Amino acid sequence: MSRTDLLVIAPGNGRLIYQELAQEYAAIEPPIWAGMLANSARHAGYEVAIVDQEAQGFSAEKVAAEAATHDPRLIAIVVYGQQPSASTQTMTAAGEVAAALRRAGADAPVVLLGGHPSALPERSLLETEVDAVCQGEGPHTLRALLALDDPADRRRWHEVPGLWYRSDGGVSSNPRAPLIPAEELPELLPGVAWDLLPMERYRAHNWHCFGHLDRRTPYGSIYTSLGCPYRCAFCCINAPFGKSSFRYWPPEFTVAQIKRLRAEYGVRNLKIADEMFVLNERHYLAICEGIVREGIDDLNIWAYARVDTVKSEPLALMRRAGVRWLCLGIESASRFVRDGVRKGKFGREQIFDTVKRIRDAGIYVIGNYIFGLPDDTFDSMQETLDVAMELNCEMANFYCATAYPGSALYERAVKEGWPLPEEWHHYSQHSRWSKPLPTETLSGEQVLAFRDWAWQVYFTNPRYLEMVRRTFGIVTVRHIRKLTAIRLEREHLWTPEGEETPRVEQIA
Repeated sequence: MSRTDLLVIAPGNGRLIYQELAQEYAAIEPPIWAGMLANSARHAGYEVAIVDQEAQGFSAEKVAAEAATHDPRLIAIVVYGQQPSASTQTMTAAGEVAAALRRAGADAPVVLLGGHPSALPERSLLETEVDAVCQGEGPHTLRALLALDDPADRRRWHEVPGLWYRSDGGVSSNPRAPLIPAEELPELLPGVAWDLLPMERYRAHNWHCFGHLDRRTPYGSIYTSLGCPYRCAFCCINAPFGKSSFRYWPPEFTVAQIKRLRAEYGVRNLKIADEMFVLNERHYLAICEGIVREGIDDLNIWAYARVDTVKSEPLALMRRAGVRWLCLGIESASRFVRDGVRKGKFGREQIFDTVKRIRDAGIYVIGNYIFGLPDDTFDSMQETLDVAMELNCEMANFYCATAYPGSALYERAVKEGWPLPEEWHHYSQHSRWSKPLPTETLSGEQVLAFRDWAWQVYFTNPRYLEMVRRTFGIVTVRHIRKLTAIRLEREHLWTPEGEETPRVEQIA
């Protein structure tokens, strides 16, 4: 067997991140960035392989053993995640894999890439047993390493853009690689190497398949754009890019990717992972028109939108193209709280109007809400929950404000000395060790207690369950009831003295 030039490893430990939810309810998502970087190297003429730790159910030791069978010249551990925050929470698994590779005697250099490593390159290098860290998107850095006669030749690492590495007892760093221009995306990031991934193992989120929970596989996920033009203080989306930016693949390129996923892999359930798909009307409508024109008429797509970017006229076309769910970052019912994290200027009336227009078009809504933003009080969190209950969206995600590396909120937390999670997987919203930020009036433990209580209140609400029964059927209602019976274990959950569980009226 010929030697592999590049082995791409996507680390992951769903049980550590999601607890019992990983078993049946959470998605198992294809690692888009790992697949894109692998395809980028292959497109440049290199022999490439991928190991997806979570999907393949590998321990760190098994990943190292699998790596040895490929005898790679270079190993890339890709820690991008399925949304920006997932990069940080995956760092624990990435560190375990790097240590296992070292114990197994891997002689290929190991480079770490992703959102979190880009945000904290020196710390990521010093905290793990990798040889180098890439700060930036990755294609230029990986291709430059592979172009060396021997990627392990450290004498030439100063030539590699975006590389951080140990040198003379310290740390050396090279300037970032330039951002890939939009017109070069199809060449440098030519889609995902689906054929190198265990496609049969991926499954959609449970809510994505409400009404047909027995058809969560096959499942695919793609980007049609990179970055985000907004600067929400809690978001770390632009950490790999070094600045706020937005670049698009050509619509025809994206439609071809979707057509291939449907024809070759039977994918109907599709996530468009763009941080903001419904923004540039010319772009997303061209994709929807292309899907309709190609006759792909049975897709189940979900994508992100903003309350203040959804227009009524395109919704019918989006629905015909297979967009079944739109996710809205409502975050807080309080405009004052949203202003504090630079999250839009929309108000209550616009929130309700946008949700109604989407649902009138036959598209379901996922409402995203955040408790514990810096200006939050008990009353403002209750106001947010009240709005969520009144909107009664088909799905709701309740998050706690967390300072993710690469976000303005993280910089502020470090500057102010706010308490942060002790380990990277503690940044997971669902982990046992989740530790949200405090506010001016509430501790992080109180915020977490409110979040867990609010989640139960929403999903056991008779009005919500009746809406689900009418929309998706009784099987989905039973599924939700089974889900609400699960209680996440929490190390940092506030409880009144002498009691085992919090009562929300005491949190205030």
